[in-house]
Amino acid sequence: MLERLFSRKKEEVIKAPLQGKIIKIEEVPDPTFSEKMIGEGVAIIPSEGNVVSPVKGEIIQLFPTKHAIGIRSESGLEILIHIGLETVLMKGEGFTANVKQGDKVNAGDSLIDFSLELVKEKAKSVITPIVVTNGDQIDYLEMENHEEAKLNETPVMKLRMK
Repeated sequence: MLERLFSRKKEEVIKAPLQGKIIKIEEVPDPTFSEKMIGEGVAIIPSEGNVVSPVKGEIIQLFPTKHAIGIRSESGLEILIHIGLETVLMKGEGFTANVKQGDKVNAGDSLIDFSLELVKEKAKSVITPIVVTNGDQIDYLEMENHEEAKLNETPVMKLRMK
């Protein structure tokens, strides 16, 4: 009984890393995300060009084109934020990273600034998936039911690690 109390993990809340409209991951017009090949998550149609960290943790991957970033939370949760669809083809144009791989971040710290207008013009879509890439380590995952995401305020997912 006592052992079970000490091994209980606490729930982690993932807050919106972008301002905009929240949609279900299944609605993303890219099968890599909509069919959850990378993992479970949500997506946001951004209304502003700023991405902040949804958790306290470490930057584990920053793509050279700065269109996507991976973060590991203190509990071990790994999150991929992929700005827009087919934005890798932009080769970094319009993206500015405010962090580098290995940096420690707090929830709300600015990660990437991007030109929303340029992404609208040059990419397939501005829809930005937020995906848990190590779902096998998750004991419990719940998507929050909000329509609008306020930057670093609106919870988009609640989960508990195994």
